[in-house]
Formats: sequence, C-alpha cells, structure tokens
Amino acid sequence: MGSVVEKSALIICGDYMEDFEVMVPFQVLQAFGVRVDCVSPTKLPGQKCFTAIHVSLGFEHYSELPGHLFTLNSNFNEVEVGCYDALVIPGGRFSELFSVDERVLSIVKAFAEAGKPIVTTCHSQLILAAAGLLKGKKCTAFASMKPVIELVGGIWWEQPGITSPFDITACLKDGNILSSIGWPAHAEILKTLFESMGARIHTTKANSVLFLCGDYVEDYEFNVPFRALQALGCKVDAVTPSKKKGETCVTAIHDDEGAQAFSEKRGHNLVITANWSDVSVYDYDCLVVPGGRSPELLVMNDKAVTLVKEFAERNRVIAGVGQGQWLLAAAGVLKGKRCASGDGMKVMVKMGGGELEESKGCVSDGKLVTAVGWPALPYFISHLSKLLGLSLSFE
Repeated sequence: MGSVVEKSALIICGDYMEDFEVMVPFQVLQAFGVRVDCVSPTKLPGQKCFTAIHVSLGFEHYSELPGHLFTLNSNFNEVEVGCYDALVIPGGRFSELFSVDERVLSIVKAFAEAGKPIVTTCHSQLILAAAGLLKGKKCTAFASMKPVIELVGGIWWEQPGITSPFDITACLKDGNILSSIGWPAHAEILKTLFESMGARIHTTKANSVLFLCGDYVEDYEFNVPFRALQALGCKVDAVTPSKKKGETCVTAIHDDEGAQAFSEKRGHNLVITANWSDVSVYDYDCLVVPGGRSPELLVMNDKAVTLVKEFAERNRVIAGVGQGQWLLAAAGVLKGKRCASGDGMKVMVKMGGGELEESKGCVSDGKLVTAVGWPALPYFISHLSKLLGLSLSFE
C-alpha cells in the first residue's frame, strides 16, 4: 500500500453512524496508502462507536439494525485541519447530535475555508447546513433532507430513475462539497473523492471481476472490495447458484464482542447482478469468494465448486477472504500455496494442502490472494489490485 504523495483523511464518527459509510472509505483509502484518522468529540482513541445498518425490510421506512463496533484511532481534541487532505462525514443519526456541536462545526468550516474535499452521505448534509456551507450549493441527500437543504439556500438535486436503494449510483460534486444519498453509491463516491484528492488511476487493461456469494456472506468482505474495484473502473458482478439477477442475498455481520467466537448479526442486503446461467469464466479476469457463512452453503453445491475449479484451470486470479477459503480448499485451489488464515480456517487450509503464513493478514502466491478476514481488507484490496494491473497515485 502506498502512493507517490502522502495523503491523509479525517473521518468524524459518532454512535449509530451508518456502518458501510464509515468502513468503506476507512478501508479503501488505506488500501491505496492514505492515512485515515477516525475521531469523535466525546471519545478517545481505542474506544468504540456503535454503527447502524440501514436496510429496507418491506416497511414504509427503512429499518435500522445494529452494526459492527467501530474502533476510533485518533483524538478529536488533537485534530489539526492542516494535516488532512479530505474530510468524510458518514450518514446516520449521530449527525443530528453533532449538528449543534460547535467543536464539530468549527472543524467542518475549517475544511471548507481551505477548499478541501468534504464527503457527506445520507443525513450528514445536516452538519453542512448547520455550518452554513450550503448556500448556493447543489446538494443531494436522503430525501428527508430536501427541506433542510432548501431552507439554508442550497439547491436540491435528486438522481432520476431511483426505484430501489440499489439504483442509487450518483455522487454530486459542487466545488469541494461531495454529496450522495448513501452507501449504494460508494463506487462513485470513492472515484470522485480520489479525483478530488489529486489521484490518478492506472490500469494495464479493462478488468472484469466476479464475486461468488450466497445468503449470510460477510457484510464487509463482500461490499468493501466490491465497491473498491468498481471505483477503479472494473466491471464487477455478484452471482449465486440459486438466485436470479435482481434478487437479493442477506449478509452477516461478524464482530468481536468479547466472546470466544465472533458474534453474528444481520447485515445489509446485496443485489445479485448476473444470472448463473449467463456466467462464463471467459468473461472474467478474477473470482472473489468472500467469507461469512455463505461458503459453507456453496461448498455443498457442485456448480459452485466446479466454477472455482474452472477459474483455476484457466489461470485466472482467485481471491478468498476468511471463510471463503473453505470453498477454495474444496476446489483444490490451495494445494501447495502460501495462505493467510484466521484461526477458524487454519485446519481447512492445511487439509486443502495450503501452507499457512501465520504472521500475515494477507498473502499473495502466484494468482491466489488470501486474507484472514475483514480487518485485513486494506491489504487484500491492495494485493488484488496489483495482480489485476491496477494502481492509484496521488499528485
């Protein structure tokens, strides 16, 4: 992970911020060498913030479910705006509380005065409104923010043609203000943020990547690399043997809450983007198998195991995270390969003929990339990008 010019970003965090809207920029920016400091005005480094999952469960309004616990890594009271190149404010209910916190507003105003990029999603545009930064600015947000934006003199913009959350793709830029409805648009948010920070994306060819998943795939392990690769210009599809294009899979949140094993909670929904019958190995350069409990389901499906074998036979890049190595072992992909593995998959890796690299969170061996789990995703994205001939530099 690295860049020609060292860059840094600040994320202002708070309890019940949207889970994806903090973790996706946090991990993807790190994958390309950006230092990311995460702070909250009433908490210290090492303390945690509660996050929230915002997902449609068939009611009139979206549901809010408990997400991961997010660990802060820097001190709010020591923030120096001059040390950062960008500011990210995730969406979520915490933004209501922080919109009347003068310490938060002071930092946000300082970023604006310096002309540095400020990313807001979903509800965090409320903080921009409270800071007096939206007058005459085009801005988008969750629809409930429209009257707020207009009351402070902002110009409301709404992406046309949205019929479901998965249609949300736009990130609107007006000067240094970057705004979006929410996490489904992360590919465009990341791309626009990279450009605003002076980044250039380098690629040796167009890449197509296939994610093989199923119900209870690990939330971060699917979404973070999926959005990162989209932001780099890859064509990215998600497929599962038992569902059609447009149907959804439920994801799982696995988190360290002090028990012997990670806890599991329901995560976001993801949308399947390709029909199984239409998938051909010849159309893709890479196969990614995220973890969670979906690999346990897929390993019992001969079609899924065969697909992994076909990618290996045609010398395509294959990547597995966490429990995803269960499926890779069953397909014979790990034999003789150096692998990174969490404790839960070490026996599986050994039985599959892999060689454990005990001290590493992510390992590349030939065209195979393995990672211990979602905490190692910055390294996983970095390794995978290099194998696909993708890189990013800042000027």
